[in-house]
Amino acid sequence: MALLLLVIVVAIGLAFFAAPLWVWFVAVALFLLGCGVSYFWFVPLALVAVVFLHKPTRVKLITQNLFKFIEKKGLLPKISDTEKIALRAGDVWVEGELFSGKPDFKKIFENPYPRLTEEEQAFIDNEVNEVCAMTSDWEVFESRDLPEEVWKYIKEKKFFGMIIPKEYGGLGFSAYGHSCVIEKLASHSQVLAITVMVPNSLGPAELLLHYGLDTQKDYYLPRLADGREIPCFALTEPEAGSDAGAIQSDGVVFKNDEGEVKIRLNFDKRYITLSSIATVIGLAFVLKDPQNILGEGKERGITCALVDAKKEGVDQTQRHDPLNVPFVNAPLLGKDVIIGLDDVIGGESGLGNGWRMLMESLAVGRGISLPSTSTGGSKLATYVSSTYSVVRYQFGLSISKFEGIAEVLGRLGASTYVLDAAKTFTLGAINAGKKPAVANAIMKYHSTEMFRKNVMDAMDIQGGAAISRGPRNLLAHAYFGAPVAITVEGANIMTRTLIMFGQGMIRCHPYAYAQIEALEAGDVKAFDTLLFAHIGHVVRNKARYYVLGITRGYVHVSTSKGKAGRYEQKLAWASAKFAFLSDIALGLMGASLKRRESVSGRFGDILAQMFFITAALKRYEEEGRQKSDVVFLEIAVEDAFGKIDVAFRGILKNLMPGIMGIPFRFLGFVSRINPMGKTIKDASLHHIATLLCEDDKIRERVCSNIYMGERPTQLLEATHAMQEIKELLDREKKEERLTQSEKKQLQEARVLQHEIITVDAFSHDDYFRRKTQKA
Repeated sequence: MALLLLVIVVAIGLAFFAAPLWVWFVAVALFLLGCGVSYFWFVPLALVAVVFLHKPTRVKLITQNLFKFIEKKGLLPKISDTEKIALRAGDVWVEGELFSGKPDFKKIFENPYPRLTEEEQAFIDNEVNEVCAMTSDWEVFESRDLPEEVWKYIKEKKFFGMIIPKEYGGLGFSAYGHSCVIEKLASHSQVLAITVMVPNSLGPAELLLHYGLDTQKDYYLPRLADGREIPCFALTEPEAGSDAGAIQSDGVVFKNDEGEVKIRLNFDKRYITLSSIATVIGLAFVLKDPQNILGEGKERGITCALVDAKKEGVDQTQRHDPLNVPFVNAPLLGKDVIIGLDDVIGGESGLGNGWRMLMESLAVGRGISLPSTSTGGSKLATYVSSTYSVVRYQFGLSISKFEGIAEVLGRLGASTYVLDAAKTFTLGAINAGKKPAVANAIMKYHSTEMFRKNVMDAMDIQGGAAISRGPRNLLAHAYFGAPVAITVEGANIMTRTLIMFGQGMIRCHPYAYAQIEALEAGDVKAFDTLLFAHIGHVVRNKARYYVLGITRGYVHVSTSKGKAGRYEQKLAWASAKFAFLSDIALGLMGASLKRRESVSGRFGDILAQMFFITAALKRYEEEGRQKSDVVFLEIAVEDAFGKIDVAFRGILKNLMPGIMGIPFRFLGFVSRINPMGKTIKDASLHHIATLLCEDDKIRERVCSNIYMGERPTQLLEATHAMQEIKELLDREKKEERLTQSEKKQLQEARVLQHEIITVDAFSHDDYFRRKTQKA
């Protein structure tokens, strides 16, 4: 028994520390020697060692046959050319570490954390505040448009040129600076934020900067920067939504009467922001050359071009109405629109390269635009909820004192804290020139889902005041816009089930994509090296999964201290389990893994929550390990580990059916009795609520960079006033005598309180006049 235990311990130790293959053979030989086994048994051991350790022999006897079998059975996923372009579009960042099963936390936490430049901060403090002051979100909804003076201001101040370098007349902001502008605008008016966001996202400027000819850049970029040109980008079609590769709009190459080579465009686009007012249209279409005029074949593929909106055949006469949110969004039609080859982005070198342009641009854009609007909206929701809760009284108490309200406030605060952390962490990578495609997909999906949940929680706290529209209501319009963010830049269901893990497994796994490439290239030697490295990887992660699970992560040596260090230990455990089960799923399902979207989605959930935990730990360290942040970190991280536990149990329960699934269901049972997460303490949620309601500095830090307009300022003033009269209210209840100045203070506070709890109402005439005007 002791000998068996020793063998198990040694085997696990070798696997845990990723001992090379020759060490395993030496260990077996020593074991046989120690057991006094006949020397006869060393002969087959030596033969096996030669087969596995001598690469030419191993390739000939093992790998070649396995190579043919895998090819024949299609055990590894096949990747189309369009998928390859999408996979190569971004970089592998910290997602690769989390996928490895043994993340290098020192390397992870050394990633840069962005800061605003003085110029960016000044722009936010001045121009952004000014445009917010000029914009009444209520009037925007009533008039169905931004005021003319706002349009003029955002053009003059180059809001549309944040990503355009100064040499072309733009502002040349960093990704973080760009994000903070959008975030603050979104805290005041989502219509204003979307209007500014889109020209700085996927569109003509972005594409020209990376792929445009110098002549195209010199002409268009200065005009885009100062608003002389209003851009849009037309990608989505009736038959091509999330499946952008299914574009049917086409451009046919022909020669006109003068013998010049031209392209005749016919397109039917929808959901295109700014399209009905755009002066220059970025258009994605399939290029066809039926007469092979260009000499490169009849089907050239997806191409991106710039189309002058004034060209004959362009139809900008319609508008969509996305949930009554009045940002400019519309169909865009084109019938026999003629453009030249020099209108193609990149000229002739851009012909057929549009899919690569789109994927590379989206790989970055998903991490900036929607995470910024979602974070701004979440900060607004947290600010409004925490201040309103202090001011609103029921049953003689501030509603912030009710545990039900405090629970929701605590959840809101922790959610906003970790969302801001993840957004900032990701932008640090983008600032450094990386294109973290998988992390950006995680941010797109989870930021918009978290914002949807956060704004609903905030509305629950405000109750009737949140659903009664009018100038006083700060939440309703943000609530209307939440589903819009869910659908754009890749619908969330698709992002979760196909991109986060489906592409992440291939892109971020240390060996999977390289193995597929070796298979496709017929390179048996490269495949052999990768295969045995992959096997070693699986064995190591299996050992790490068991050891870290048995010890609950305590054997991992943390780079952090205190609670943060303990969370890092559990994150190492989660990574090992995730990496091992990912390989098991790939091995069991092979090419069919892409179609097992429910399983894939759960793996994506785990990867995302590990990423959010990493971001929260990074923020905690970067902001000086503040004592008040411990409870925010605790709730955010324990909530994430709880979601990881649920996802692992779902995977193990559904990985294989019937008898084959019994071992996995047993592991699921073990996961239930040995969870990573802890039950969230009510006291911790209530503590966050108290901090947000009573400590201005903490509230300002969690809800930083929101626009403090008239209504938010009134909320803050009323909050201070009600906090200052708490003792007077208690004395008044006890019918104690108050001085005249104390009575005056009570009266002034109640006036402020009354203004905050008052909701807007309209006369019948005004109400029906508004309906008529909108119609």
